[in-house]
Amino acid sequence: MEKTKYTKQFLILSVLLIILFFLNISFGSVSIPFKAIFNSIFGGNITKESWETIVIHFRVPKAIIAVLVGSGLSICGLLMQTLFKNPLAGPFVLGISSGASLGVALLILGSSLFGGFFLTNTVSNWSLPMAASFGAILVLSAVITAANKVRNTMSILIIGLMFGSLTAAVISVLTYFSEATQIQQYLFWSFGSLGNLSWSEITVFAIIYSIGLIGTLFVIKPLNSFLLGEDYAKSLGINVKRSRHIILLITSILTGVITAFSGPIAFIGLAVPHIARMLFSSSNHKILLPAVAIIGALVLLICDSIAQLPTSEFTLPINAITSLFGAPIVIWLLVRKKKIFV
Repeated sequence: MEKTKYTKQFLILSVLLIILFFLNISFGSVSIPFKAIFNSIFGGNITKESWETIVIHFRVPKAIIAVLVGSGLSICGLLMQTLFKNPLAGPFVLGISSGASLGVALLILGSSLFGGFFLTNTVSNWSLPMAASFGAILVLSAVITAANKVRNTMSILIIGLMFGSLTAAVISVLTYFSEATQIQQYLFWSFGSLGNLSWSEITVFAIIYSIGLIGTLFVIKPLNSFLLGEDYAKSLGINVKRSRHIILLITSILTGVITAFSGPIAFIGLAVPHIARMLFSSSNHKILLPAVAIIGALVLLICDSIAQLPTSEFTLPINAITSLFGAPIVIWLLVRKKKIFV
């Protein structure tokens, strides 16, 4: 009976995901008939070549990125909340996102200290993701090193938060010495964006994302055991230290690649795991992992559709929409159901 209930829920969410995916593609400053969108995607006849270009090279990539980012951040949030047994933990608590932001800040804002030549010759489609990845890898290395030195999981959480504060301080110093145009460029990046990615960039994104996603299949049992404490996990024969490292590595890979290509996007990783627990009334990660992935993709597709301001040429920052429309919904859900963990 319970299995049937979950099957129905997954089926409904999957259908909603497909519908919202195509709705997201249909929104934009240029009005394109749905039939033309369908033909563009599936190779049918289309009356205007410009419509096909818009759909294939702009709207479809953005919708795909929304699915990958939404699901990836939600999975990271679930992993962190379970590992640290903290409902306020999210994908950014390890400081990986802050490290990525530092890498981008050094590229954009660092020209004030390293000379204008540095900025002029390095900022390109690939330079920002590469700089963000470099910063994320540095922080990841520091966090993994710290994880080898401490036994307490909460100590790792505190160390991650300290790394976040440290990188934020460095970024503040860089901002102080930067020019207005550089600050504006960095600020726009920090708003988060799902667009402006080429198919080659999406391919790299998807490959790294898939590596992190496959890794989650190997930590389902440890995650379930961690709900009852590390001592219980050890009694089941689970290597707690190795499992902790794998979870940290998966979270770092997903958070790092998402921040590198899309910027820091708030709310999704923190809130979606709670929504999934309420909808499915389960603490089994075999159920929760696919649930948060689908719900996260749904939520970000909705937020992106709102951010596009249909029929308008303006696009709002995705970060603002995720928090502005998402936070009140989560507050309402939590008020209705006070028990956060099932």
